[in-house]
Amino acid sequence: MDQMDLDHDLDEPLTVEMDSDRSRRLFPRIFTNYSSRSLSPVLMDSLPNGTPTSTTTTSSSATSAATAASNPTAAAAAASPAPPPSKLAHLTESLKLEHQFLRVPFEHYKKTIRANHRAVEKEVSAVISGVSDAVDSDGSKDDAVNRLTSLVSRLQGLKRKLEEGSRVENLQAQRCRARLDHLESADAENLADWNDTRLKRILVDYMLRMSYYDTAVKLAESSNIMDLVDIDVFQEAKKVIDALENKEVAPALAWCGDNRSRLKKSKSKFEFQLRLQEFIELVRAGNELRAITYARKYLAPWGPTDMQKLQKYTATLAFKSTTDCARYKVLFEPKQWDILVDQFKQEFCKLYGMTLEPLLTIYLQAGLSALKTPYCYEDDCTKEDPLSQDSFRKLALPLPFSKQHHSKLVCYITKELMDTENPPQVLPNGYVYSTKALEEMSRKNNGKITCPRTGLICNYTDLVKAYIS
Repeated sequence: MDQMDLDHDLDEPLTVEMDSDRSRRLFPRIFTNYSSRSLSPVLMDSLPNGTPTSTTTTSSSATSAATAASNPTAAAAAASPAPPPSKLAHLTESLKLEHQFLRVPFEHYKKTIRANHRAVEKEVSAVISGVSDAVDSDGSKDDAVNRLTSLVSRLQGLKRKLEEGSRVENLQAQRCRARLDHLESADAENLADWNDTRLKRILVDYMLRMSYYDTAVKLAESSNIMDLVDIDVFQEAKKVIDALENKEVAPALAWCGDNRSRLKKSKSKFEFQLRLQEFIELVRAGNELRAITYARKYLAPWGPTDMQKLQKYTATLAFKSTTDCARYKVLFEPKQWDILVDQFKQEFCKLYGMTLEPLLTIYLQAGLSALKTPYCYEDDCTKEDPLSQDSFRKLALPLPFSKQHHSKLVCYITKELMDTENPPQVLPNGYVYSTKALEEMSRKNNGKITCPRTGLICNYTDLVKAYIS
């Protein structure tokens, strides 16, 4: 398999399917377990609202019949009460949000395989070339022995690299298996414990994104969830971020080189921005000749697609870093490095399939969207309202107003608002409907009212008017 084939194969989107040969090769034990359990990603995907499809139902019925015929005990166990549908539906919807949870270690695993393949390919090519040179050489016997000794030493180094690469790949494969096991363990009975682990994962994710690396490691270790969080991935990003904050682009350029094929597919301009910033630093230092040479070597290839931006930056050779022209002065400001840090974080998240915002922020905003009202921003807002706190107010600032100040009653039958002009009426069984709907029903049924939810039949005169205070 050549390099192009490998990159194409490894850049396929993450899919977890029961009939996937790739997935079975990578995770044989996991997919064996999935086939013998009722709660699996495939089953979850086929149950969007907790209701199985017709194909799944037919298959399950056939399996149950076969089990009952061969094993009466198993049949009795299968007939035990199932968990409440609401819990299963809630669990199903929760598992649908775990795309990032599986995608990140899988992408990291692919990256490691790709890097190991490149290293092996490079070393093997060098060894083969050395053997060819030794064969074609007319040197003495001692020269030949020295060449062969050098090749043996190089092969021994390659062996050590392969062993180390294999160890890293096995660790990452184990992490993928651990996460599949964690998702597979989700069940309606242990939903509380599973959600507690999930909350800790979300907190670790937030700490890593906010650069609280030591705290994140301590929480992950104390909770025994090291395989369920992406600490090593964020520590890799930390090296690049620290370098950019110290005005160094070399680690970021190395990162771009390691991920060039993926960045090219996403049409990323991050490497171009790094090159432009390095060019600006040469101009700032007064090394015009070096800056020109650098531009010819590294910036010229971007000319066909970014000529306008390239012209703007090369014009700084004439304006210098001390210029007062706002168009070029901004290019020398320190905030350009902050822009590079933000751009790297975006490219990093996109590369690994992460959300740009921390998961904790997303979940909190989802909850706050149901609580935000204009009243929350008034001085007399009750302290029990989360939005009375400045931190939550800031988090909810981009969210629309949602919660109503006053309760609204909507008729079950007509879907119309029940108010003073269309007051609610209470049936003997306690159900409430609008006067308009019940009067219409009474006219059509000779004064009789039939509750659409319980089937109770009563006279219109038995209704009691309800008052909204």
